[in-house]
Amino acid sequence: MFTGIIEEVGNISSLNISGTSGSIKVNAFAVLQNTKLGDSIAVNGVCLTVTHLENNSFTADVMAETFRRTNLGQLSNGSPVNLERAMAGNGRFGGHIVSGHIDGTGTISKIQKESNATWYYINAPQQILNLVVEKGSIAIDGISLTVAYVDKSTFAVSIIPHTSSQTILSTRKVGDTVNLENDIIGKYVQKLMGVQNNNQSQKDSKILEWLSN
Repeated sequence: MFTGIIEEVGNISSLNISGTSGSIKVNAFAVLQNTKLGDSIAVNGVCLTVTHLENNSFTADVMAETFRRTNLGQLSNGSPVNLERAMAGNGRFGGHIVSGHIDGTGTISKIQKESNATWYYINAPQQILNLVVEKGSIAIDGISLTVAYVDKSTFAVSIIPHTSSQTILSTRKVGDTVNLENDIIGKYVQKLMGVQNNNQSQKDSKILEWLSN
């Protein structure tokens, strides 16, 4: 589990992609402290397992499903990436519950300055927008952020200077693709409501069938 508080910005050292899967090597420093093989590190919000460690880098395998769901396949050597280690049991919960399991991607449609803040407007698929609520939480490239605006096709977040300086958001441009993870609590509620509605529909069908006999 992660919190969406980025620890450092690393960069891609190499990508080895064969067909629809492969591995990535990431140059880093802070997230390597006390890290061992098998640990989890979120790369642009994607939970990856460390398979090889060096003094200033780590390597992780990336499967086909991860490439389909995320923007990792669009990275190249030297690309900056947000990095966060899995939350320690004695750590502070500074963001929100982030699983590192990306729901899909969105596209930055507008970037607008307002005083000391910067607004990022993101077009997203309907299945993601269904779980986006104003003043709720969402992870963008692994960054825990608060939704400031949402409509039928777009949502927006307002970023303070500290967030811009400590993450890769400051390098993003209109048209760029970003990884999105909905609030996991909302996903569980949606799932449970769907199960309840389905069970109720089955009960209603049985009642109608009994009444018709």
